[in-house]
Amino acid sequence: MLSKITAILTLFFFAGAMSAQSFTGTWKTIDDETNQASGHVEVYKSGNAYSGKVAKMIKDPEDSKCSKCSGNRHNQRILGMVILENMVLDDDELQDGKILDRGNGKWYTCKMWLKEGDPNVMVVRGYLFGFYRTQYWYRVK
Repeated sequence: MLSKITAILTLFFFAGAMSAQSFTGTWKTIDDETNQASGHVEVYKSGNAYSGKVAKMIKDPEDSKCSKCSGNRHNQRILGMVILENMVLDDDELQDGKILDRGNGKWYTCKMWLKEGDPNVMVVRGYLFGFYRTQYWYRVK
């Protein structure tokens, strides 16, 4: 009986760990206006938060710069740029962080979750003043 309880607890532990880890990895981004692949973002955990950086350019040349970005990102190379910051895992969602739209240089509050029934599709929603935009990112295998 004790071994069955141990097995069940182990299963729950690993299921929770897999859920938390499932956000990490490389994701193919899809432009919500053109519905075309635009690049890859590597999502990684740093401390208690998740971040993401541009790992590959598909739509634009690899030497593209963020001309519409402000601050220290202005005219910096997009490839390698951190565009997702301070995302916190809460109830199977990453939230309370921000995401950069490199096309317009604006930061948006962000929420991300895995599509129900398909852990290889991530729903990415950026919010600004009560309005939002949604994209679907696809896990790169």
